Amino acid sequence: MSFREKIDSVRANFLTAIDPFPEDQQSIDKLHTEFLGRKGLISSLFSSLPSVDKKDLPILGKELNQLKNELSSLFNEKIKELKSSQQVVSDEAIDFSMPGDEIRIGSIHILEQTLNEIKDIFRSIGFHVAYGPEVDDDYHNFEALNIPKHHPARDMQDTFFIDPITVLRTHTSNVQVHIMEEEEPPIRYIVPGRVYRNEAIGYKSYCLFHQVEGIYVNNQVSFGELKGCLEYFVKHMFGPKKKTRFRPSYFPFTEPSAEVDIWDENRSEWMEILGCGMVNPQVLKNVGYDTKKYRGYAFGMGVERIAMLKFGIDDIRHFYSGDVRFLSQF
Repeated sequence: MSFREKIDSVRANFLTAIDPFPEDQQSIDKLHTEFLGRKGLISSLFSSLPSVDKKDLPILGKELNQLKNELSSLFNEKIKELKSSQQVVSDEAIDFSMPGDEIRIGSIHILEQTLNEIKDIFRSIGFHVAYGPEVDDDYHNFEALNIPKHHPARDMQDTFFIDPITVLRTHTSNVQVHIMEEEEPPIRYIVPGRVYRNEAIGYKSYCLFHQVEGIYVNNQVSFGELKGCLEYFVKHMFGPKKKTRFRPSYFPFTEPSAEVDIWDENRSEWMEILGCGMVNPQVLKNVGYDTKKYRGYAFGMGVERIAMLKFGIDDIRHFYSGDVRFLSQF
């Protein structure tokens, strides 16, 4: 077979191979490799071109280049036709009168929303925000806060102990101790964060939750200031007409101590929202403050409880369920 006959044979075989043109990618790739690939029929002809008669070389070389361009052009045209036909089929399969897929937009978790609102309220009256360790030693979590060794909170049934002297903090008051050890009065801080309790999980208790604890230490700090501060918080958090009351209570780190209730119109009863009191002088002594010169007040609240009362949520477990049906309401 002459070289020209080989050229004509490749052309004829290619025209046969593309009629009909394959539709699957594997067959298309195989066709391209067979004729136009680096080791395909066209490349083989170019490799054997030096063996032809020198006087025919210019003419046959030109014809071989024309063959390559012709086959490449036909192949590309067939690819375009295939894509165009597939697009038509795809468009026909779509009913453009149907509503499109809804794009869900995420939102800030309801606990984070509540926490941000609490922080903004206290920032507006001069409090700074501080953060600290969630794993701390027994001294900063208990002893420095005047919680004696026999106190039930220090029992393994209520606290997660990592080792005999290291715990997952049970409140964020441990950060207040660190702050007082490092700074001289006046200090005015709130400390938000996760805390951990070894409690049975139920509709109103969980093994972890979020707290915001506040402390203010300065000269001549009074319980009246504490009362005004917390009433300001309640009115900005729950509304200006929300009723509050202060009940005497007991906490080892404050003296006198109180609990703050708000009136729940839906339940028609008082609901406790936080604990507070004047910082126990022993706590001030533990951090080296002069108790003849300085006094302070402190308070602490659960963020989950605030959110549950504000938004009418009846089960603390909803916050940690990851249920979009619940979270999307906020």
